[in-house]
Amino acid sequence: MSCLLVARILVKLESENPTGSMKDRMALAMIEAAEADGRLKPGGSVVEYTGGSTGVSLALVCAVKGYPLHIVTSDAFAREKLEHMRAFGAQLEVIHSDDGRMTEKLTRDMIESARVIAEKHCCYWTDQLKNADQVIAYHRMGEEIWAQTGGRVDAFVQSVGTAASLRGTAETLRRHHPGVRIVAVEPSESAVLSGGPSGAHKIDGVGAGFVVPLWRPDIVDDIELVSTAEATAMTKRLAREEGLFAGTSTGSNVLAALRVAERLGPDATVVTLMCDTGMKYFSK
Repeated sequence: MSCLLVARILVKLESENPTGSMKDRMALAMIEAAEADGRLKPGGSVVEYTGGSTGVSLALVCAVKGYPLHIVTSDAFAREKLEHMRAFGAQLEVIHSDDGRMTEKLTRDMIESARVIAEKHCCYWTDQLKNADQVIAYHRMGEEIWAQTGGRVDAFVQSVGTAASLRGTAETLRRHHPGVRIVAVEPSESAVLSGGPSGAHKIDGVGAGFVVPLWRPDIVDDIELVSTAEATAMTKRLAREEGLFAGTSTGSNVLAALRVAERLGPDATVVTLMCDTGMKYFSK
């Protein structure tokens, strides 16, 4: 299809946040909500399971606020993220993966380890897959997108990790424009949101391997499937052709946005996210 017949695609550069990731938004929202209602008290500590970006963002917030942070993560994720968390003072438990792949078992093993640490050390467990406090952070991002596009958003495309960014942004955009199309993206190797079997993939930060608690199927119009190979190829193209150095979740987003843009045609505007900076992924 000629590029003249494809919708305009806008990419919001969340790599401009302090740790280079959109997860700075949700980490701050979860900690501040817990402080406000007393779940996290002065002198307390925090624990979380994470593929990396949430952990880095929590490590920054906890360092600034003075909370010791325990992180459960895995060798499946980029080494740079683990080192970044350690640099902010987080204490890491690293769980071994199946050949560096993200699987349902790995996610559940990480969750269980975080639960044990929370119980043993009386930590506040942010528990990101169940924590709705983060949704408000993405309500704010939705307002930014609406303002920055001048109120021209026909579709929003986003990969699903916790599902909070898709859900929160979609809720805000729908308040402004009820007809906006919301498109979720998941790994084709583990297309559980689409009703497929759980599988293994190497797209960091998305595709938990099961239907996550914050997922809202009623908010979504379409689900696009993107393989690890497709996401990696698009990530390389973004760097070499557009000067956008990102991770594979961003590659997934942009590939899915291109598909949506072809369907919607030249008068539409499709928005997606550059979730983080590629500086986190050199080892991968």
